[in-house]
Amino acid sequence: MEYPQLAVPALLDLSHTAARPLLEGVEYPWQVLLGIGEFIKTLGSTLSPEEYEHPEEWVWVHKTVKRFPSSYIAGPCVIGPETEIRPGAFIRGNALVGAGCVVGNSTELKNVILFDSVQVPHYNYVGDSVLGYKAHMGAGAVTSNVKSDKSLVTIAMGKSQVRTSLKKLGAVLGDHVEVGCGTVLNPGTVIGRGSRIYPLSSVRGVVAGNSIYKRAGEIAPIR
Repeated sequence: MEYPQLAVPALLDLSHTAARPLLEGVEYPWQVLLGIGEFIKTLGSTLSPEEYEHPEEWVWVHKTVKRFPSSYIAGPCVIGPETEIRPGAFIRGNALVGAGCVVGNSTELKNVILFDSVQVPHYNYVGDSVLGYKAHMGAGAVTSNVKSDKSLVTIAMGKSQVRTSLKKLGAVLGDHVEVGCGTVLNPGTVIGRGSRIYPLSSVRGVVAGNSIYKRAGEIAPIR
């Protein structure tokens, strides 16, 4: 393994997601992005109708979900138990949302996996991304998933550039990551387990686990 710190086990506890079979089949988390939709369709067909509502084609919503009427959900999508979908939430499809999550007002999701207990509660855009267990994005924090020149996304890892072969890749957040309000996660951002990002940051590349990101070039370990 060329980049072990970017591998699935280094970032994510797979006991907290229904996407475990999908993620177990890859080396790096972003490698699942092209397969999320088909995985959701297969998963949804196995879900119990006693536990999940199936309001439209390729959409499954657990009966304990608290969903406000002004939210919008397109398939393929699975939303797990005890999750809250707040007013104005826009789920565009290819979204696997775990248990106990919050998808907030005016938050938009597209081609994502949210592990259990993820919170994207206020004015967030999360696209082509994987958010680990108990990851939290502050108000107005967004993922940018396409480079301005539309070239394939690479991940800056020190002096190396990790090729992804993807035109669209937002961010991978490890378990327990905290992203401050108003932050932009640039294409191909990977944040290690337990790290914290200061508000109003513009983040690119890899942030090591258990770190505090203050600004570019100023990252301190959590003590």
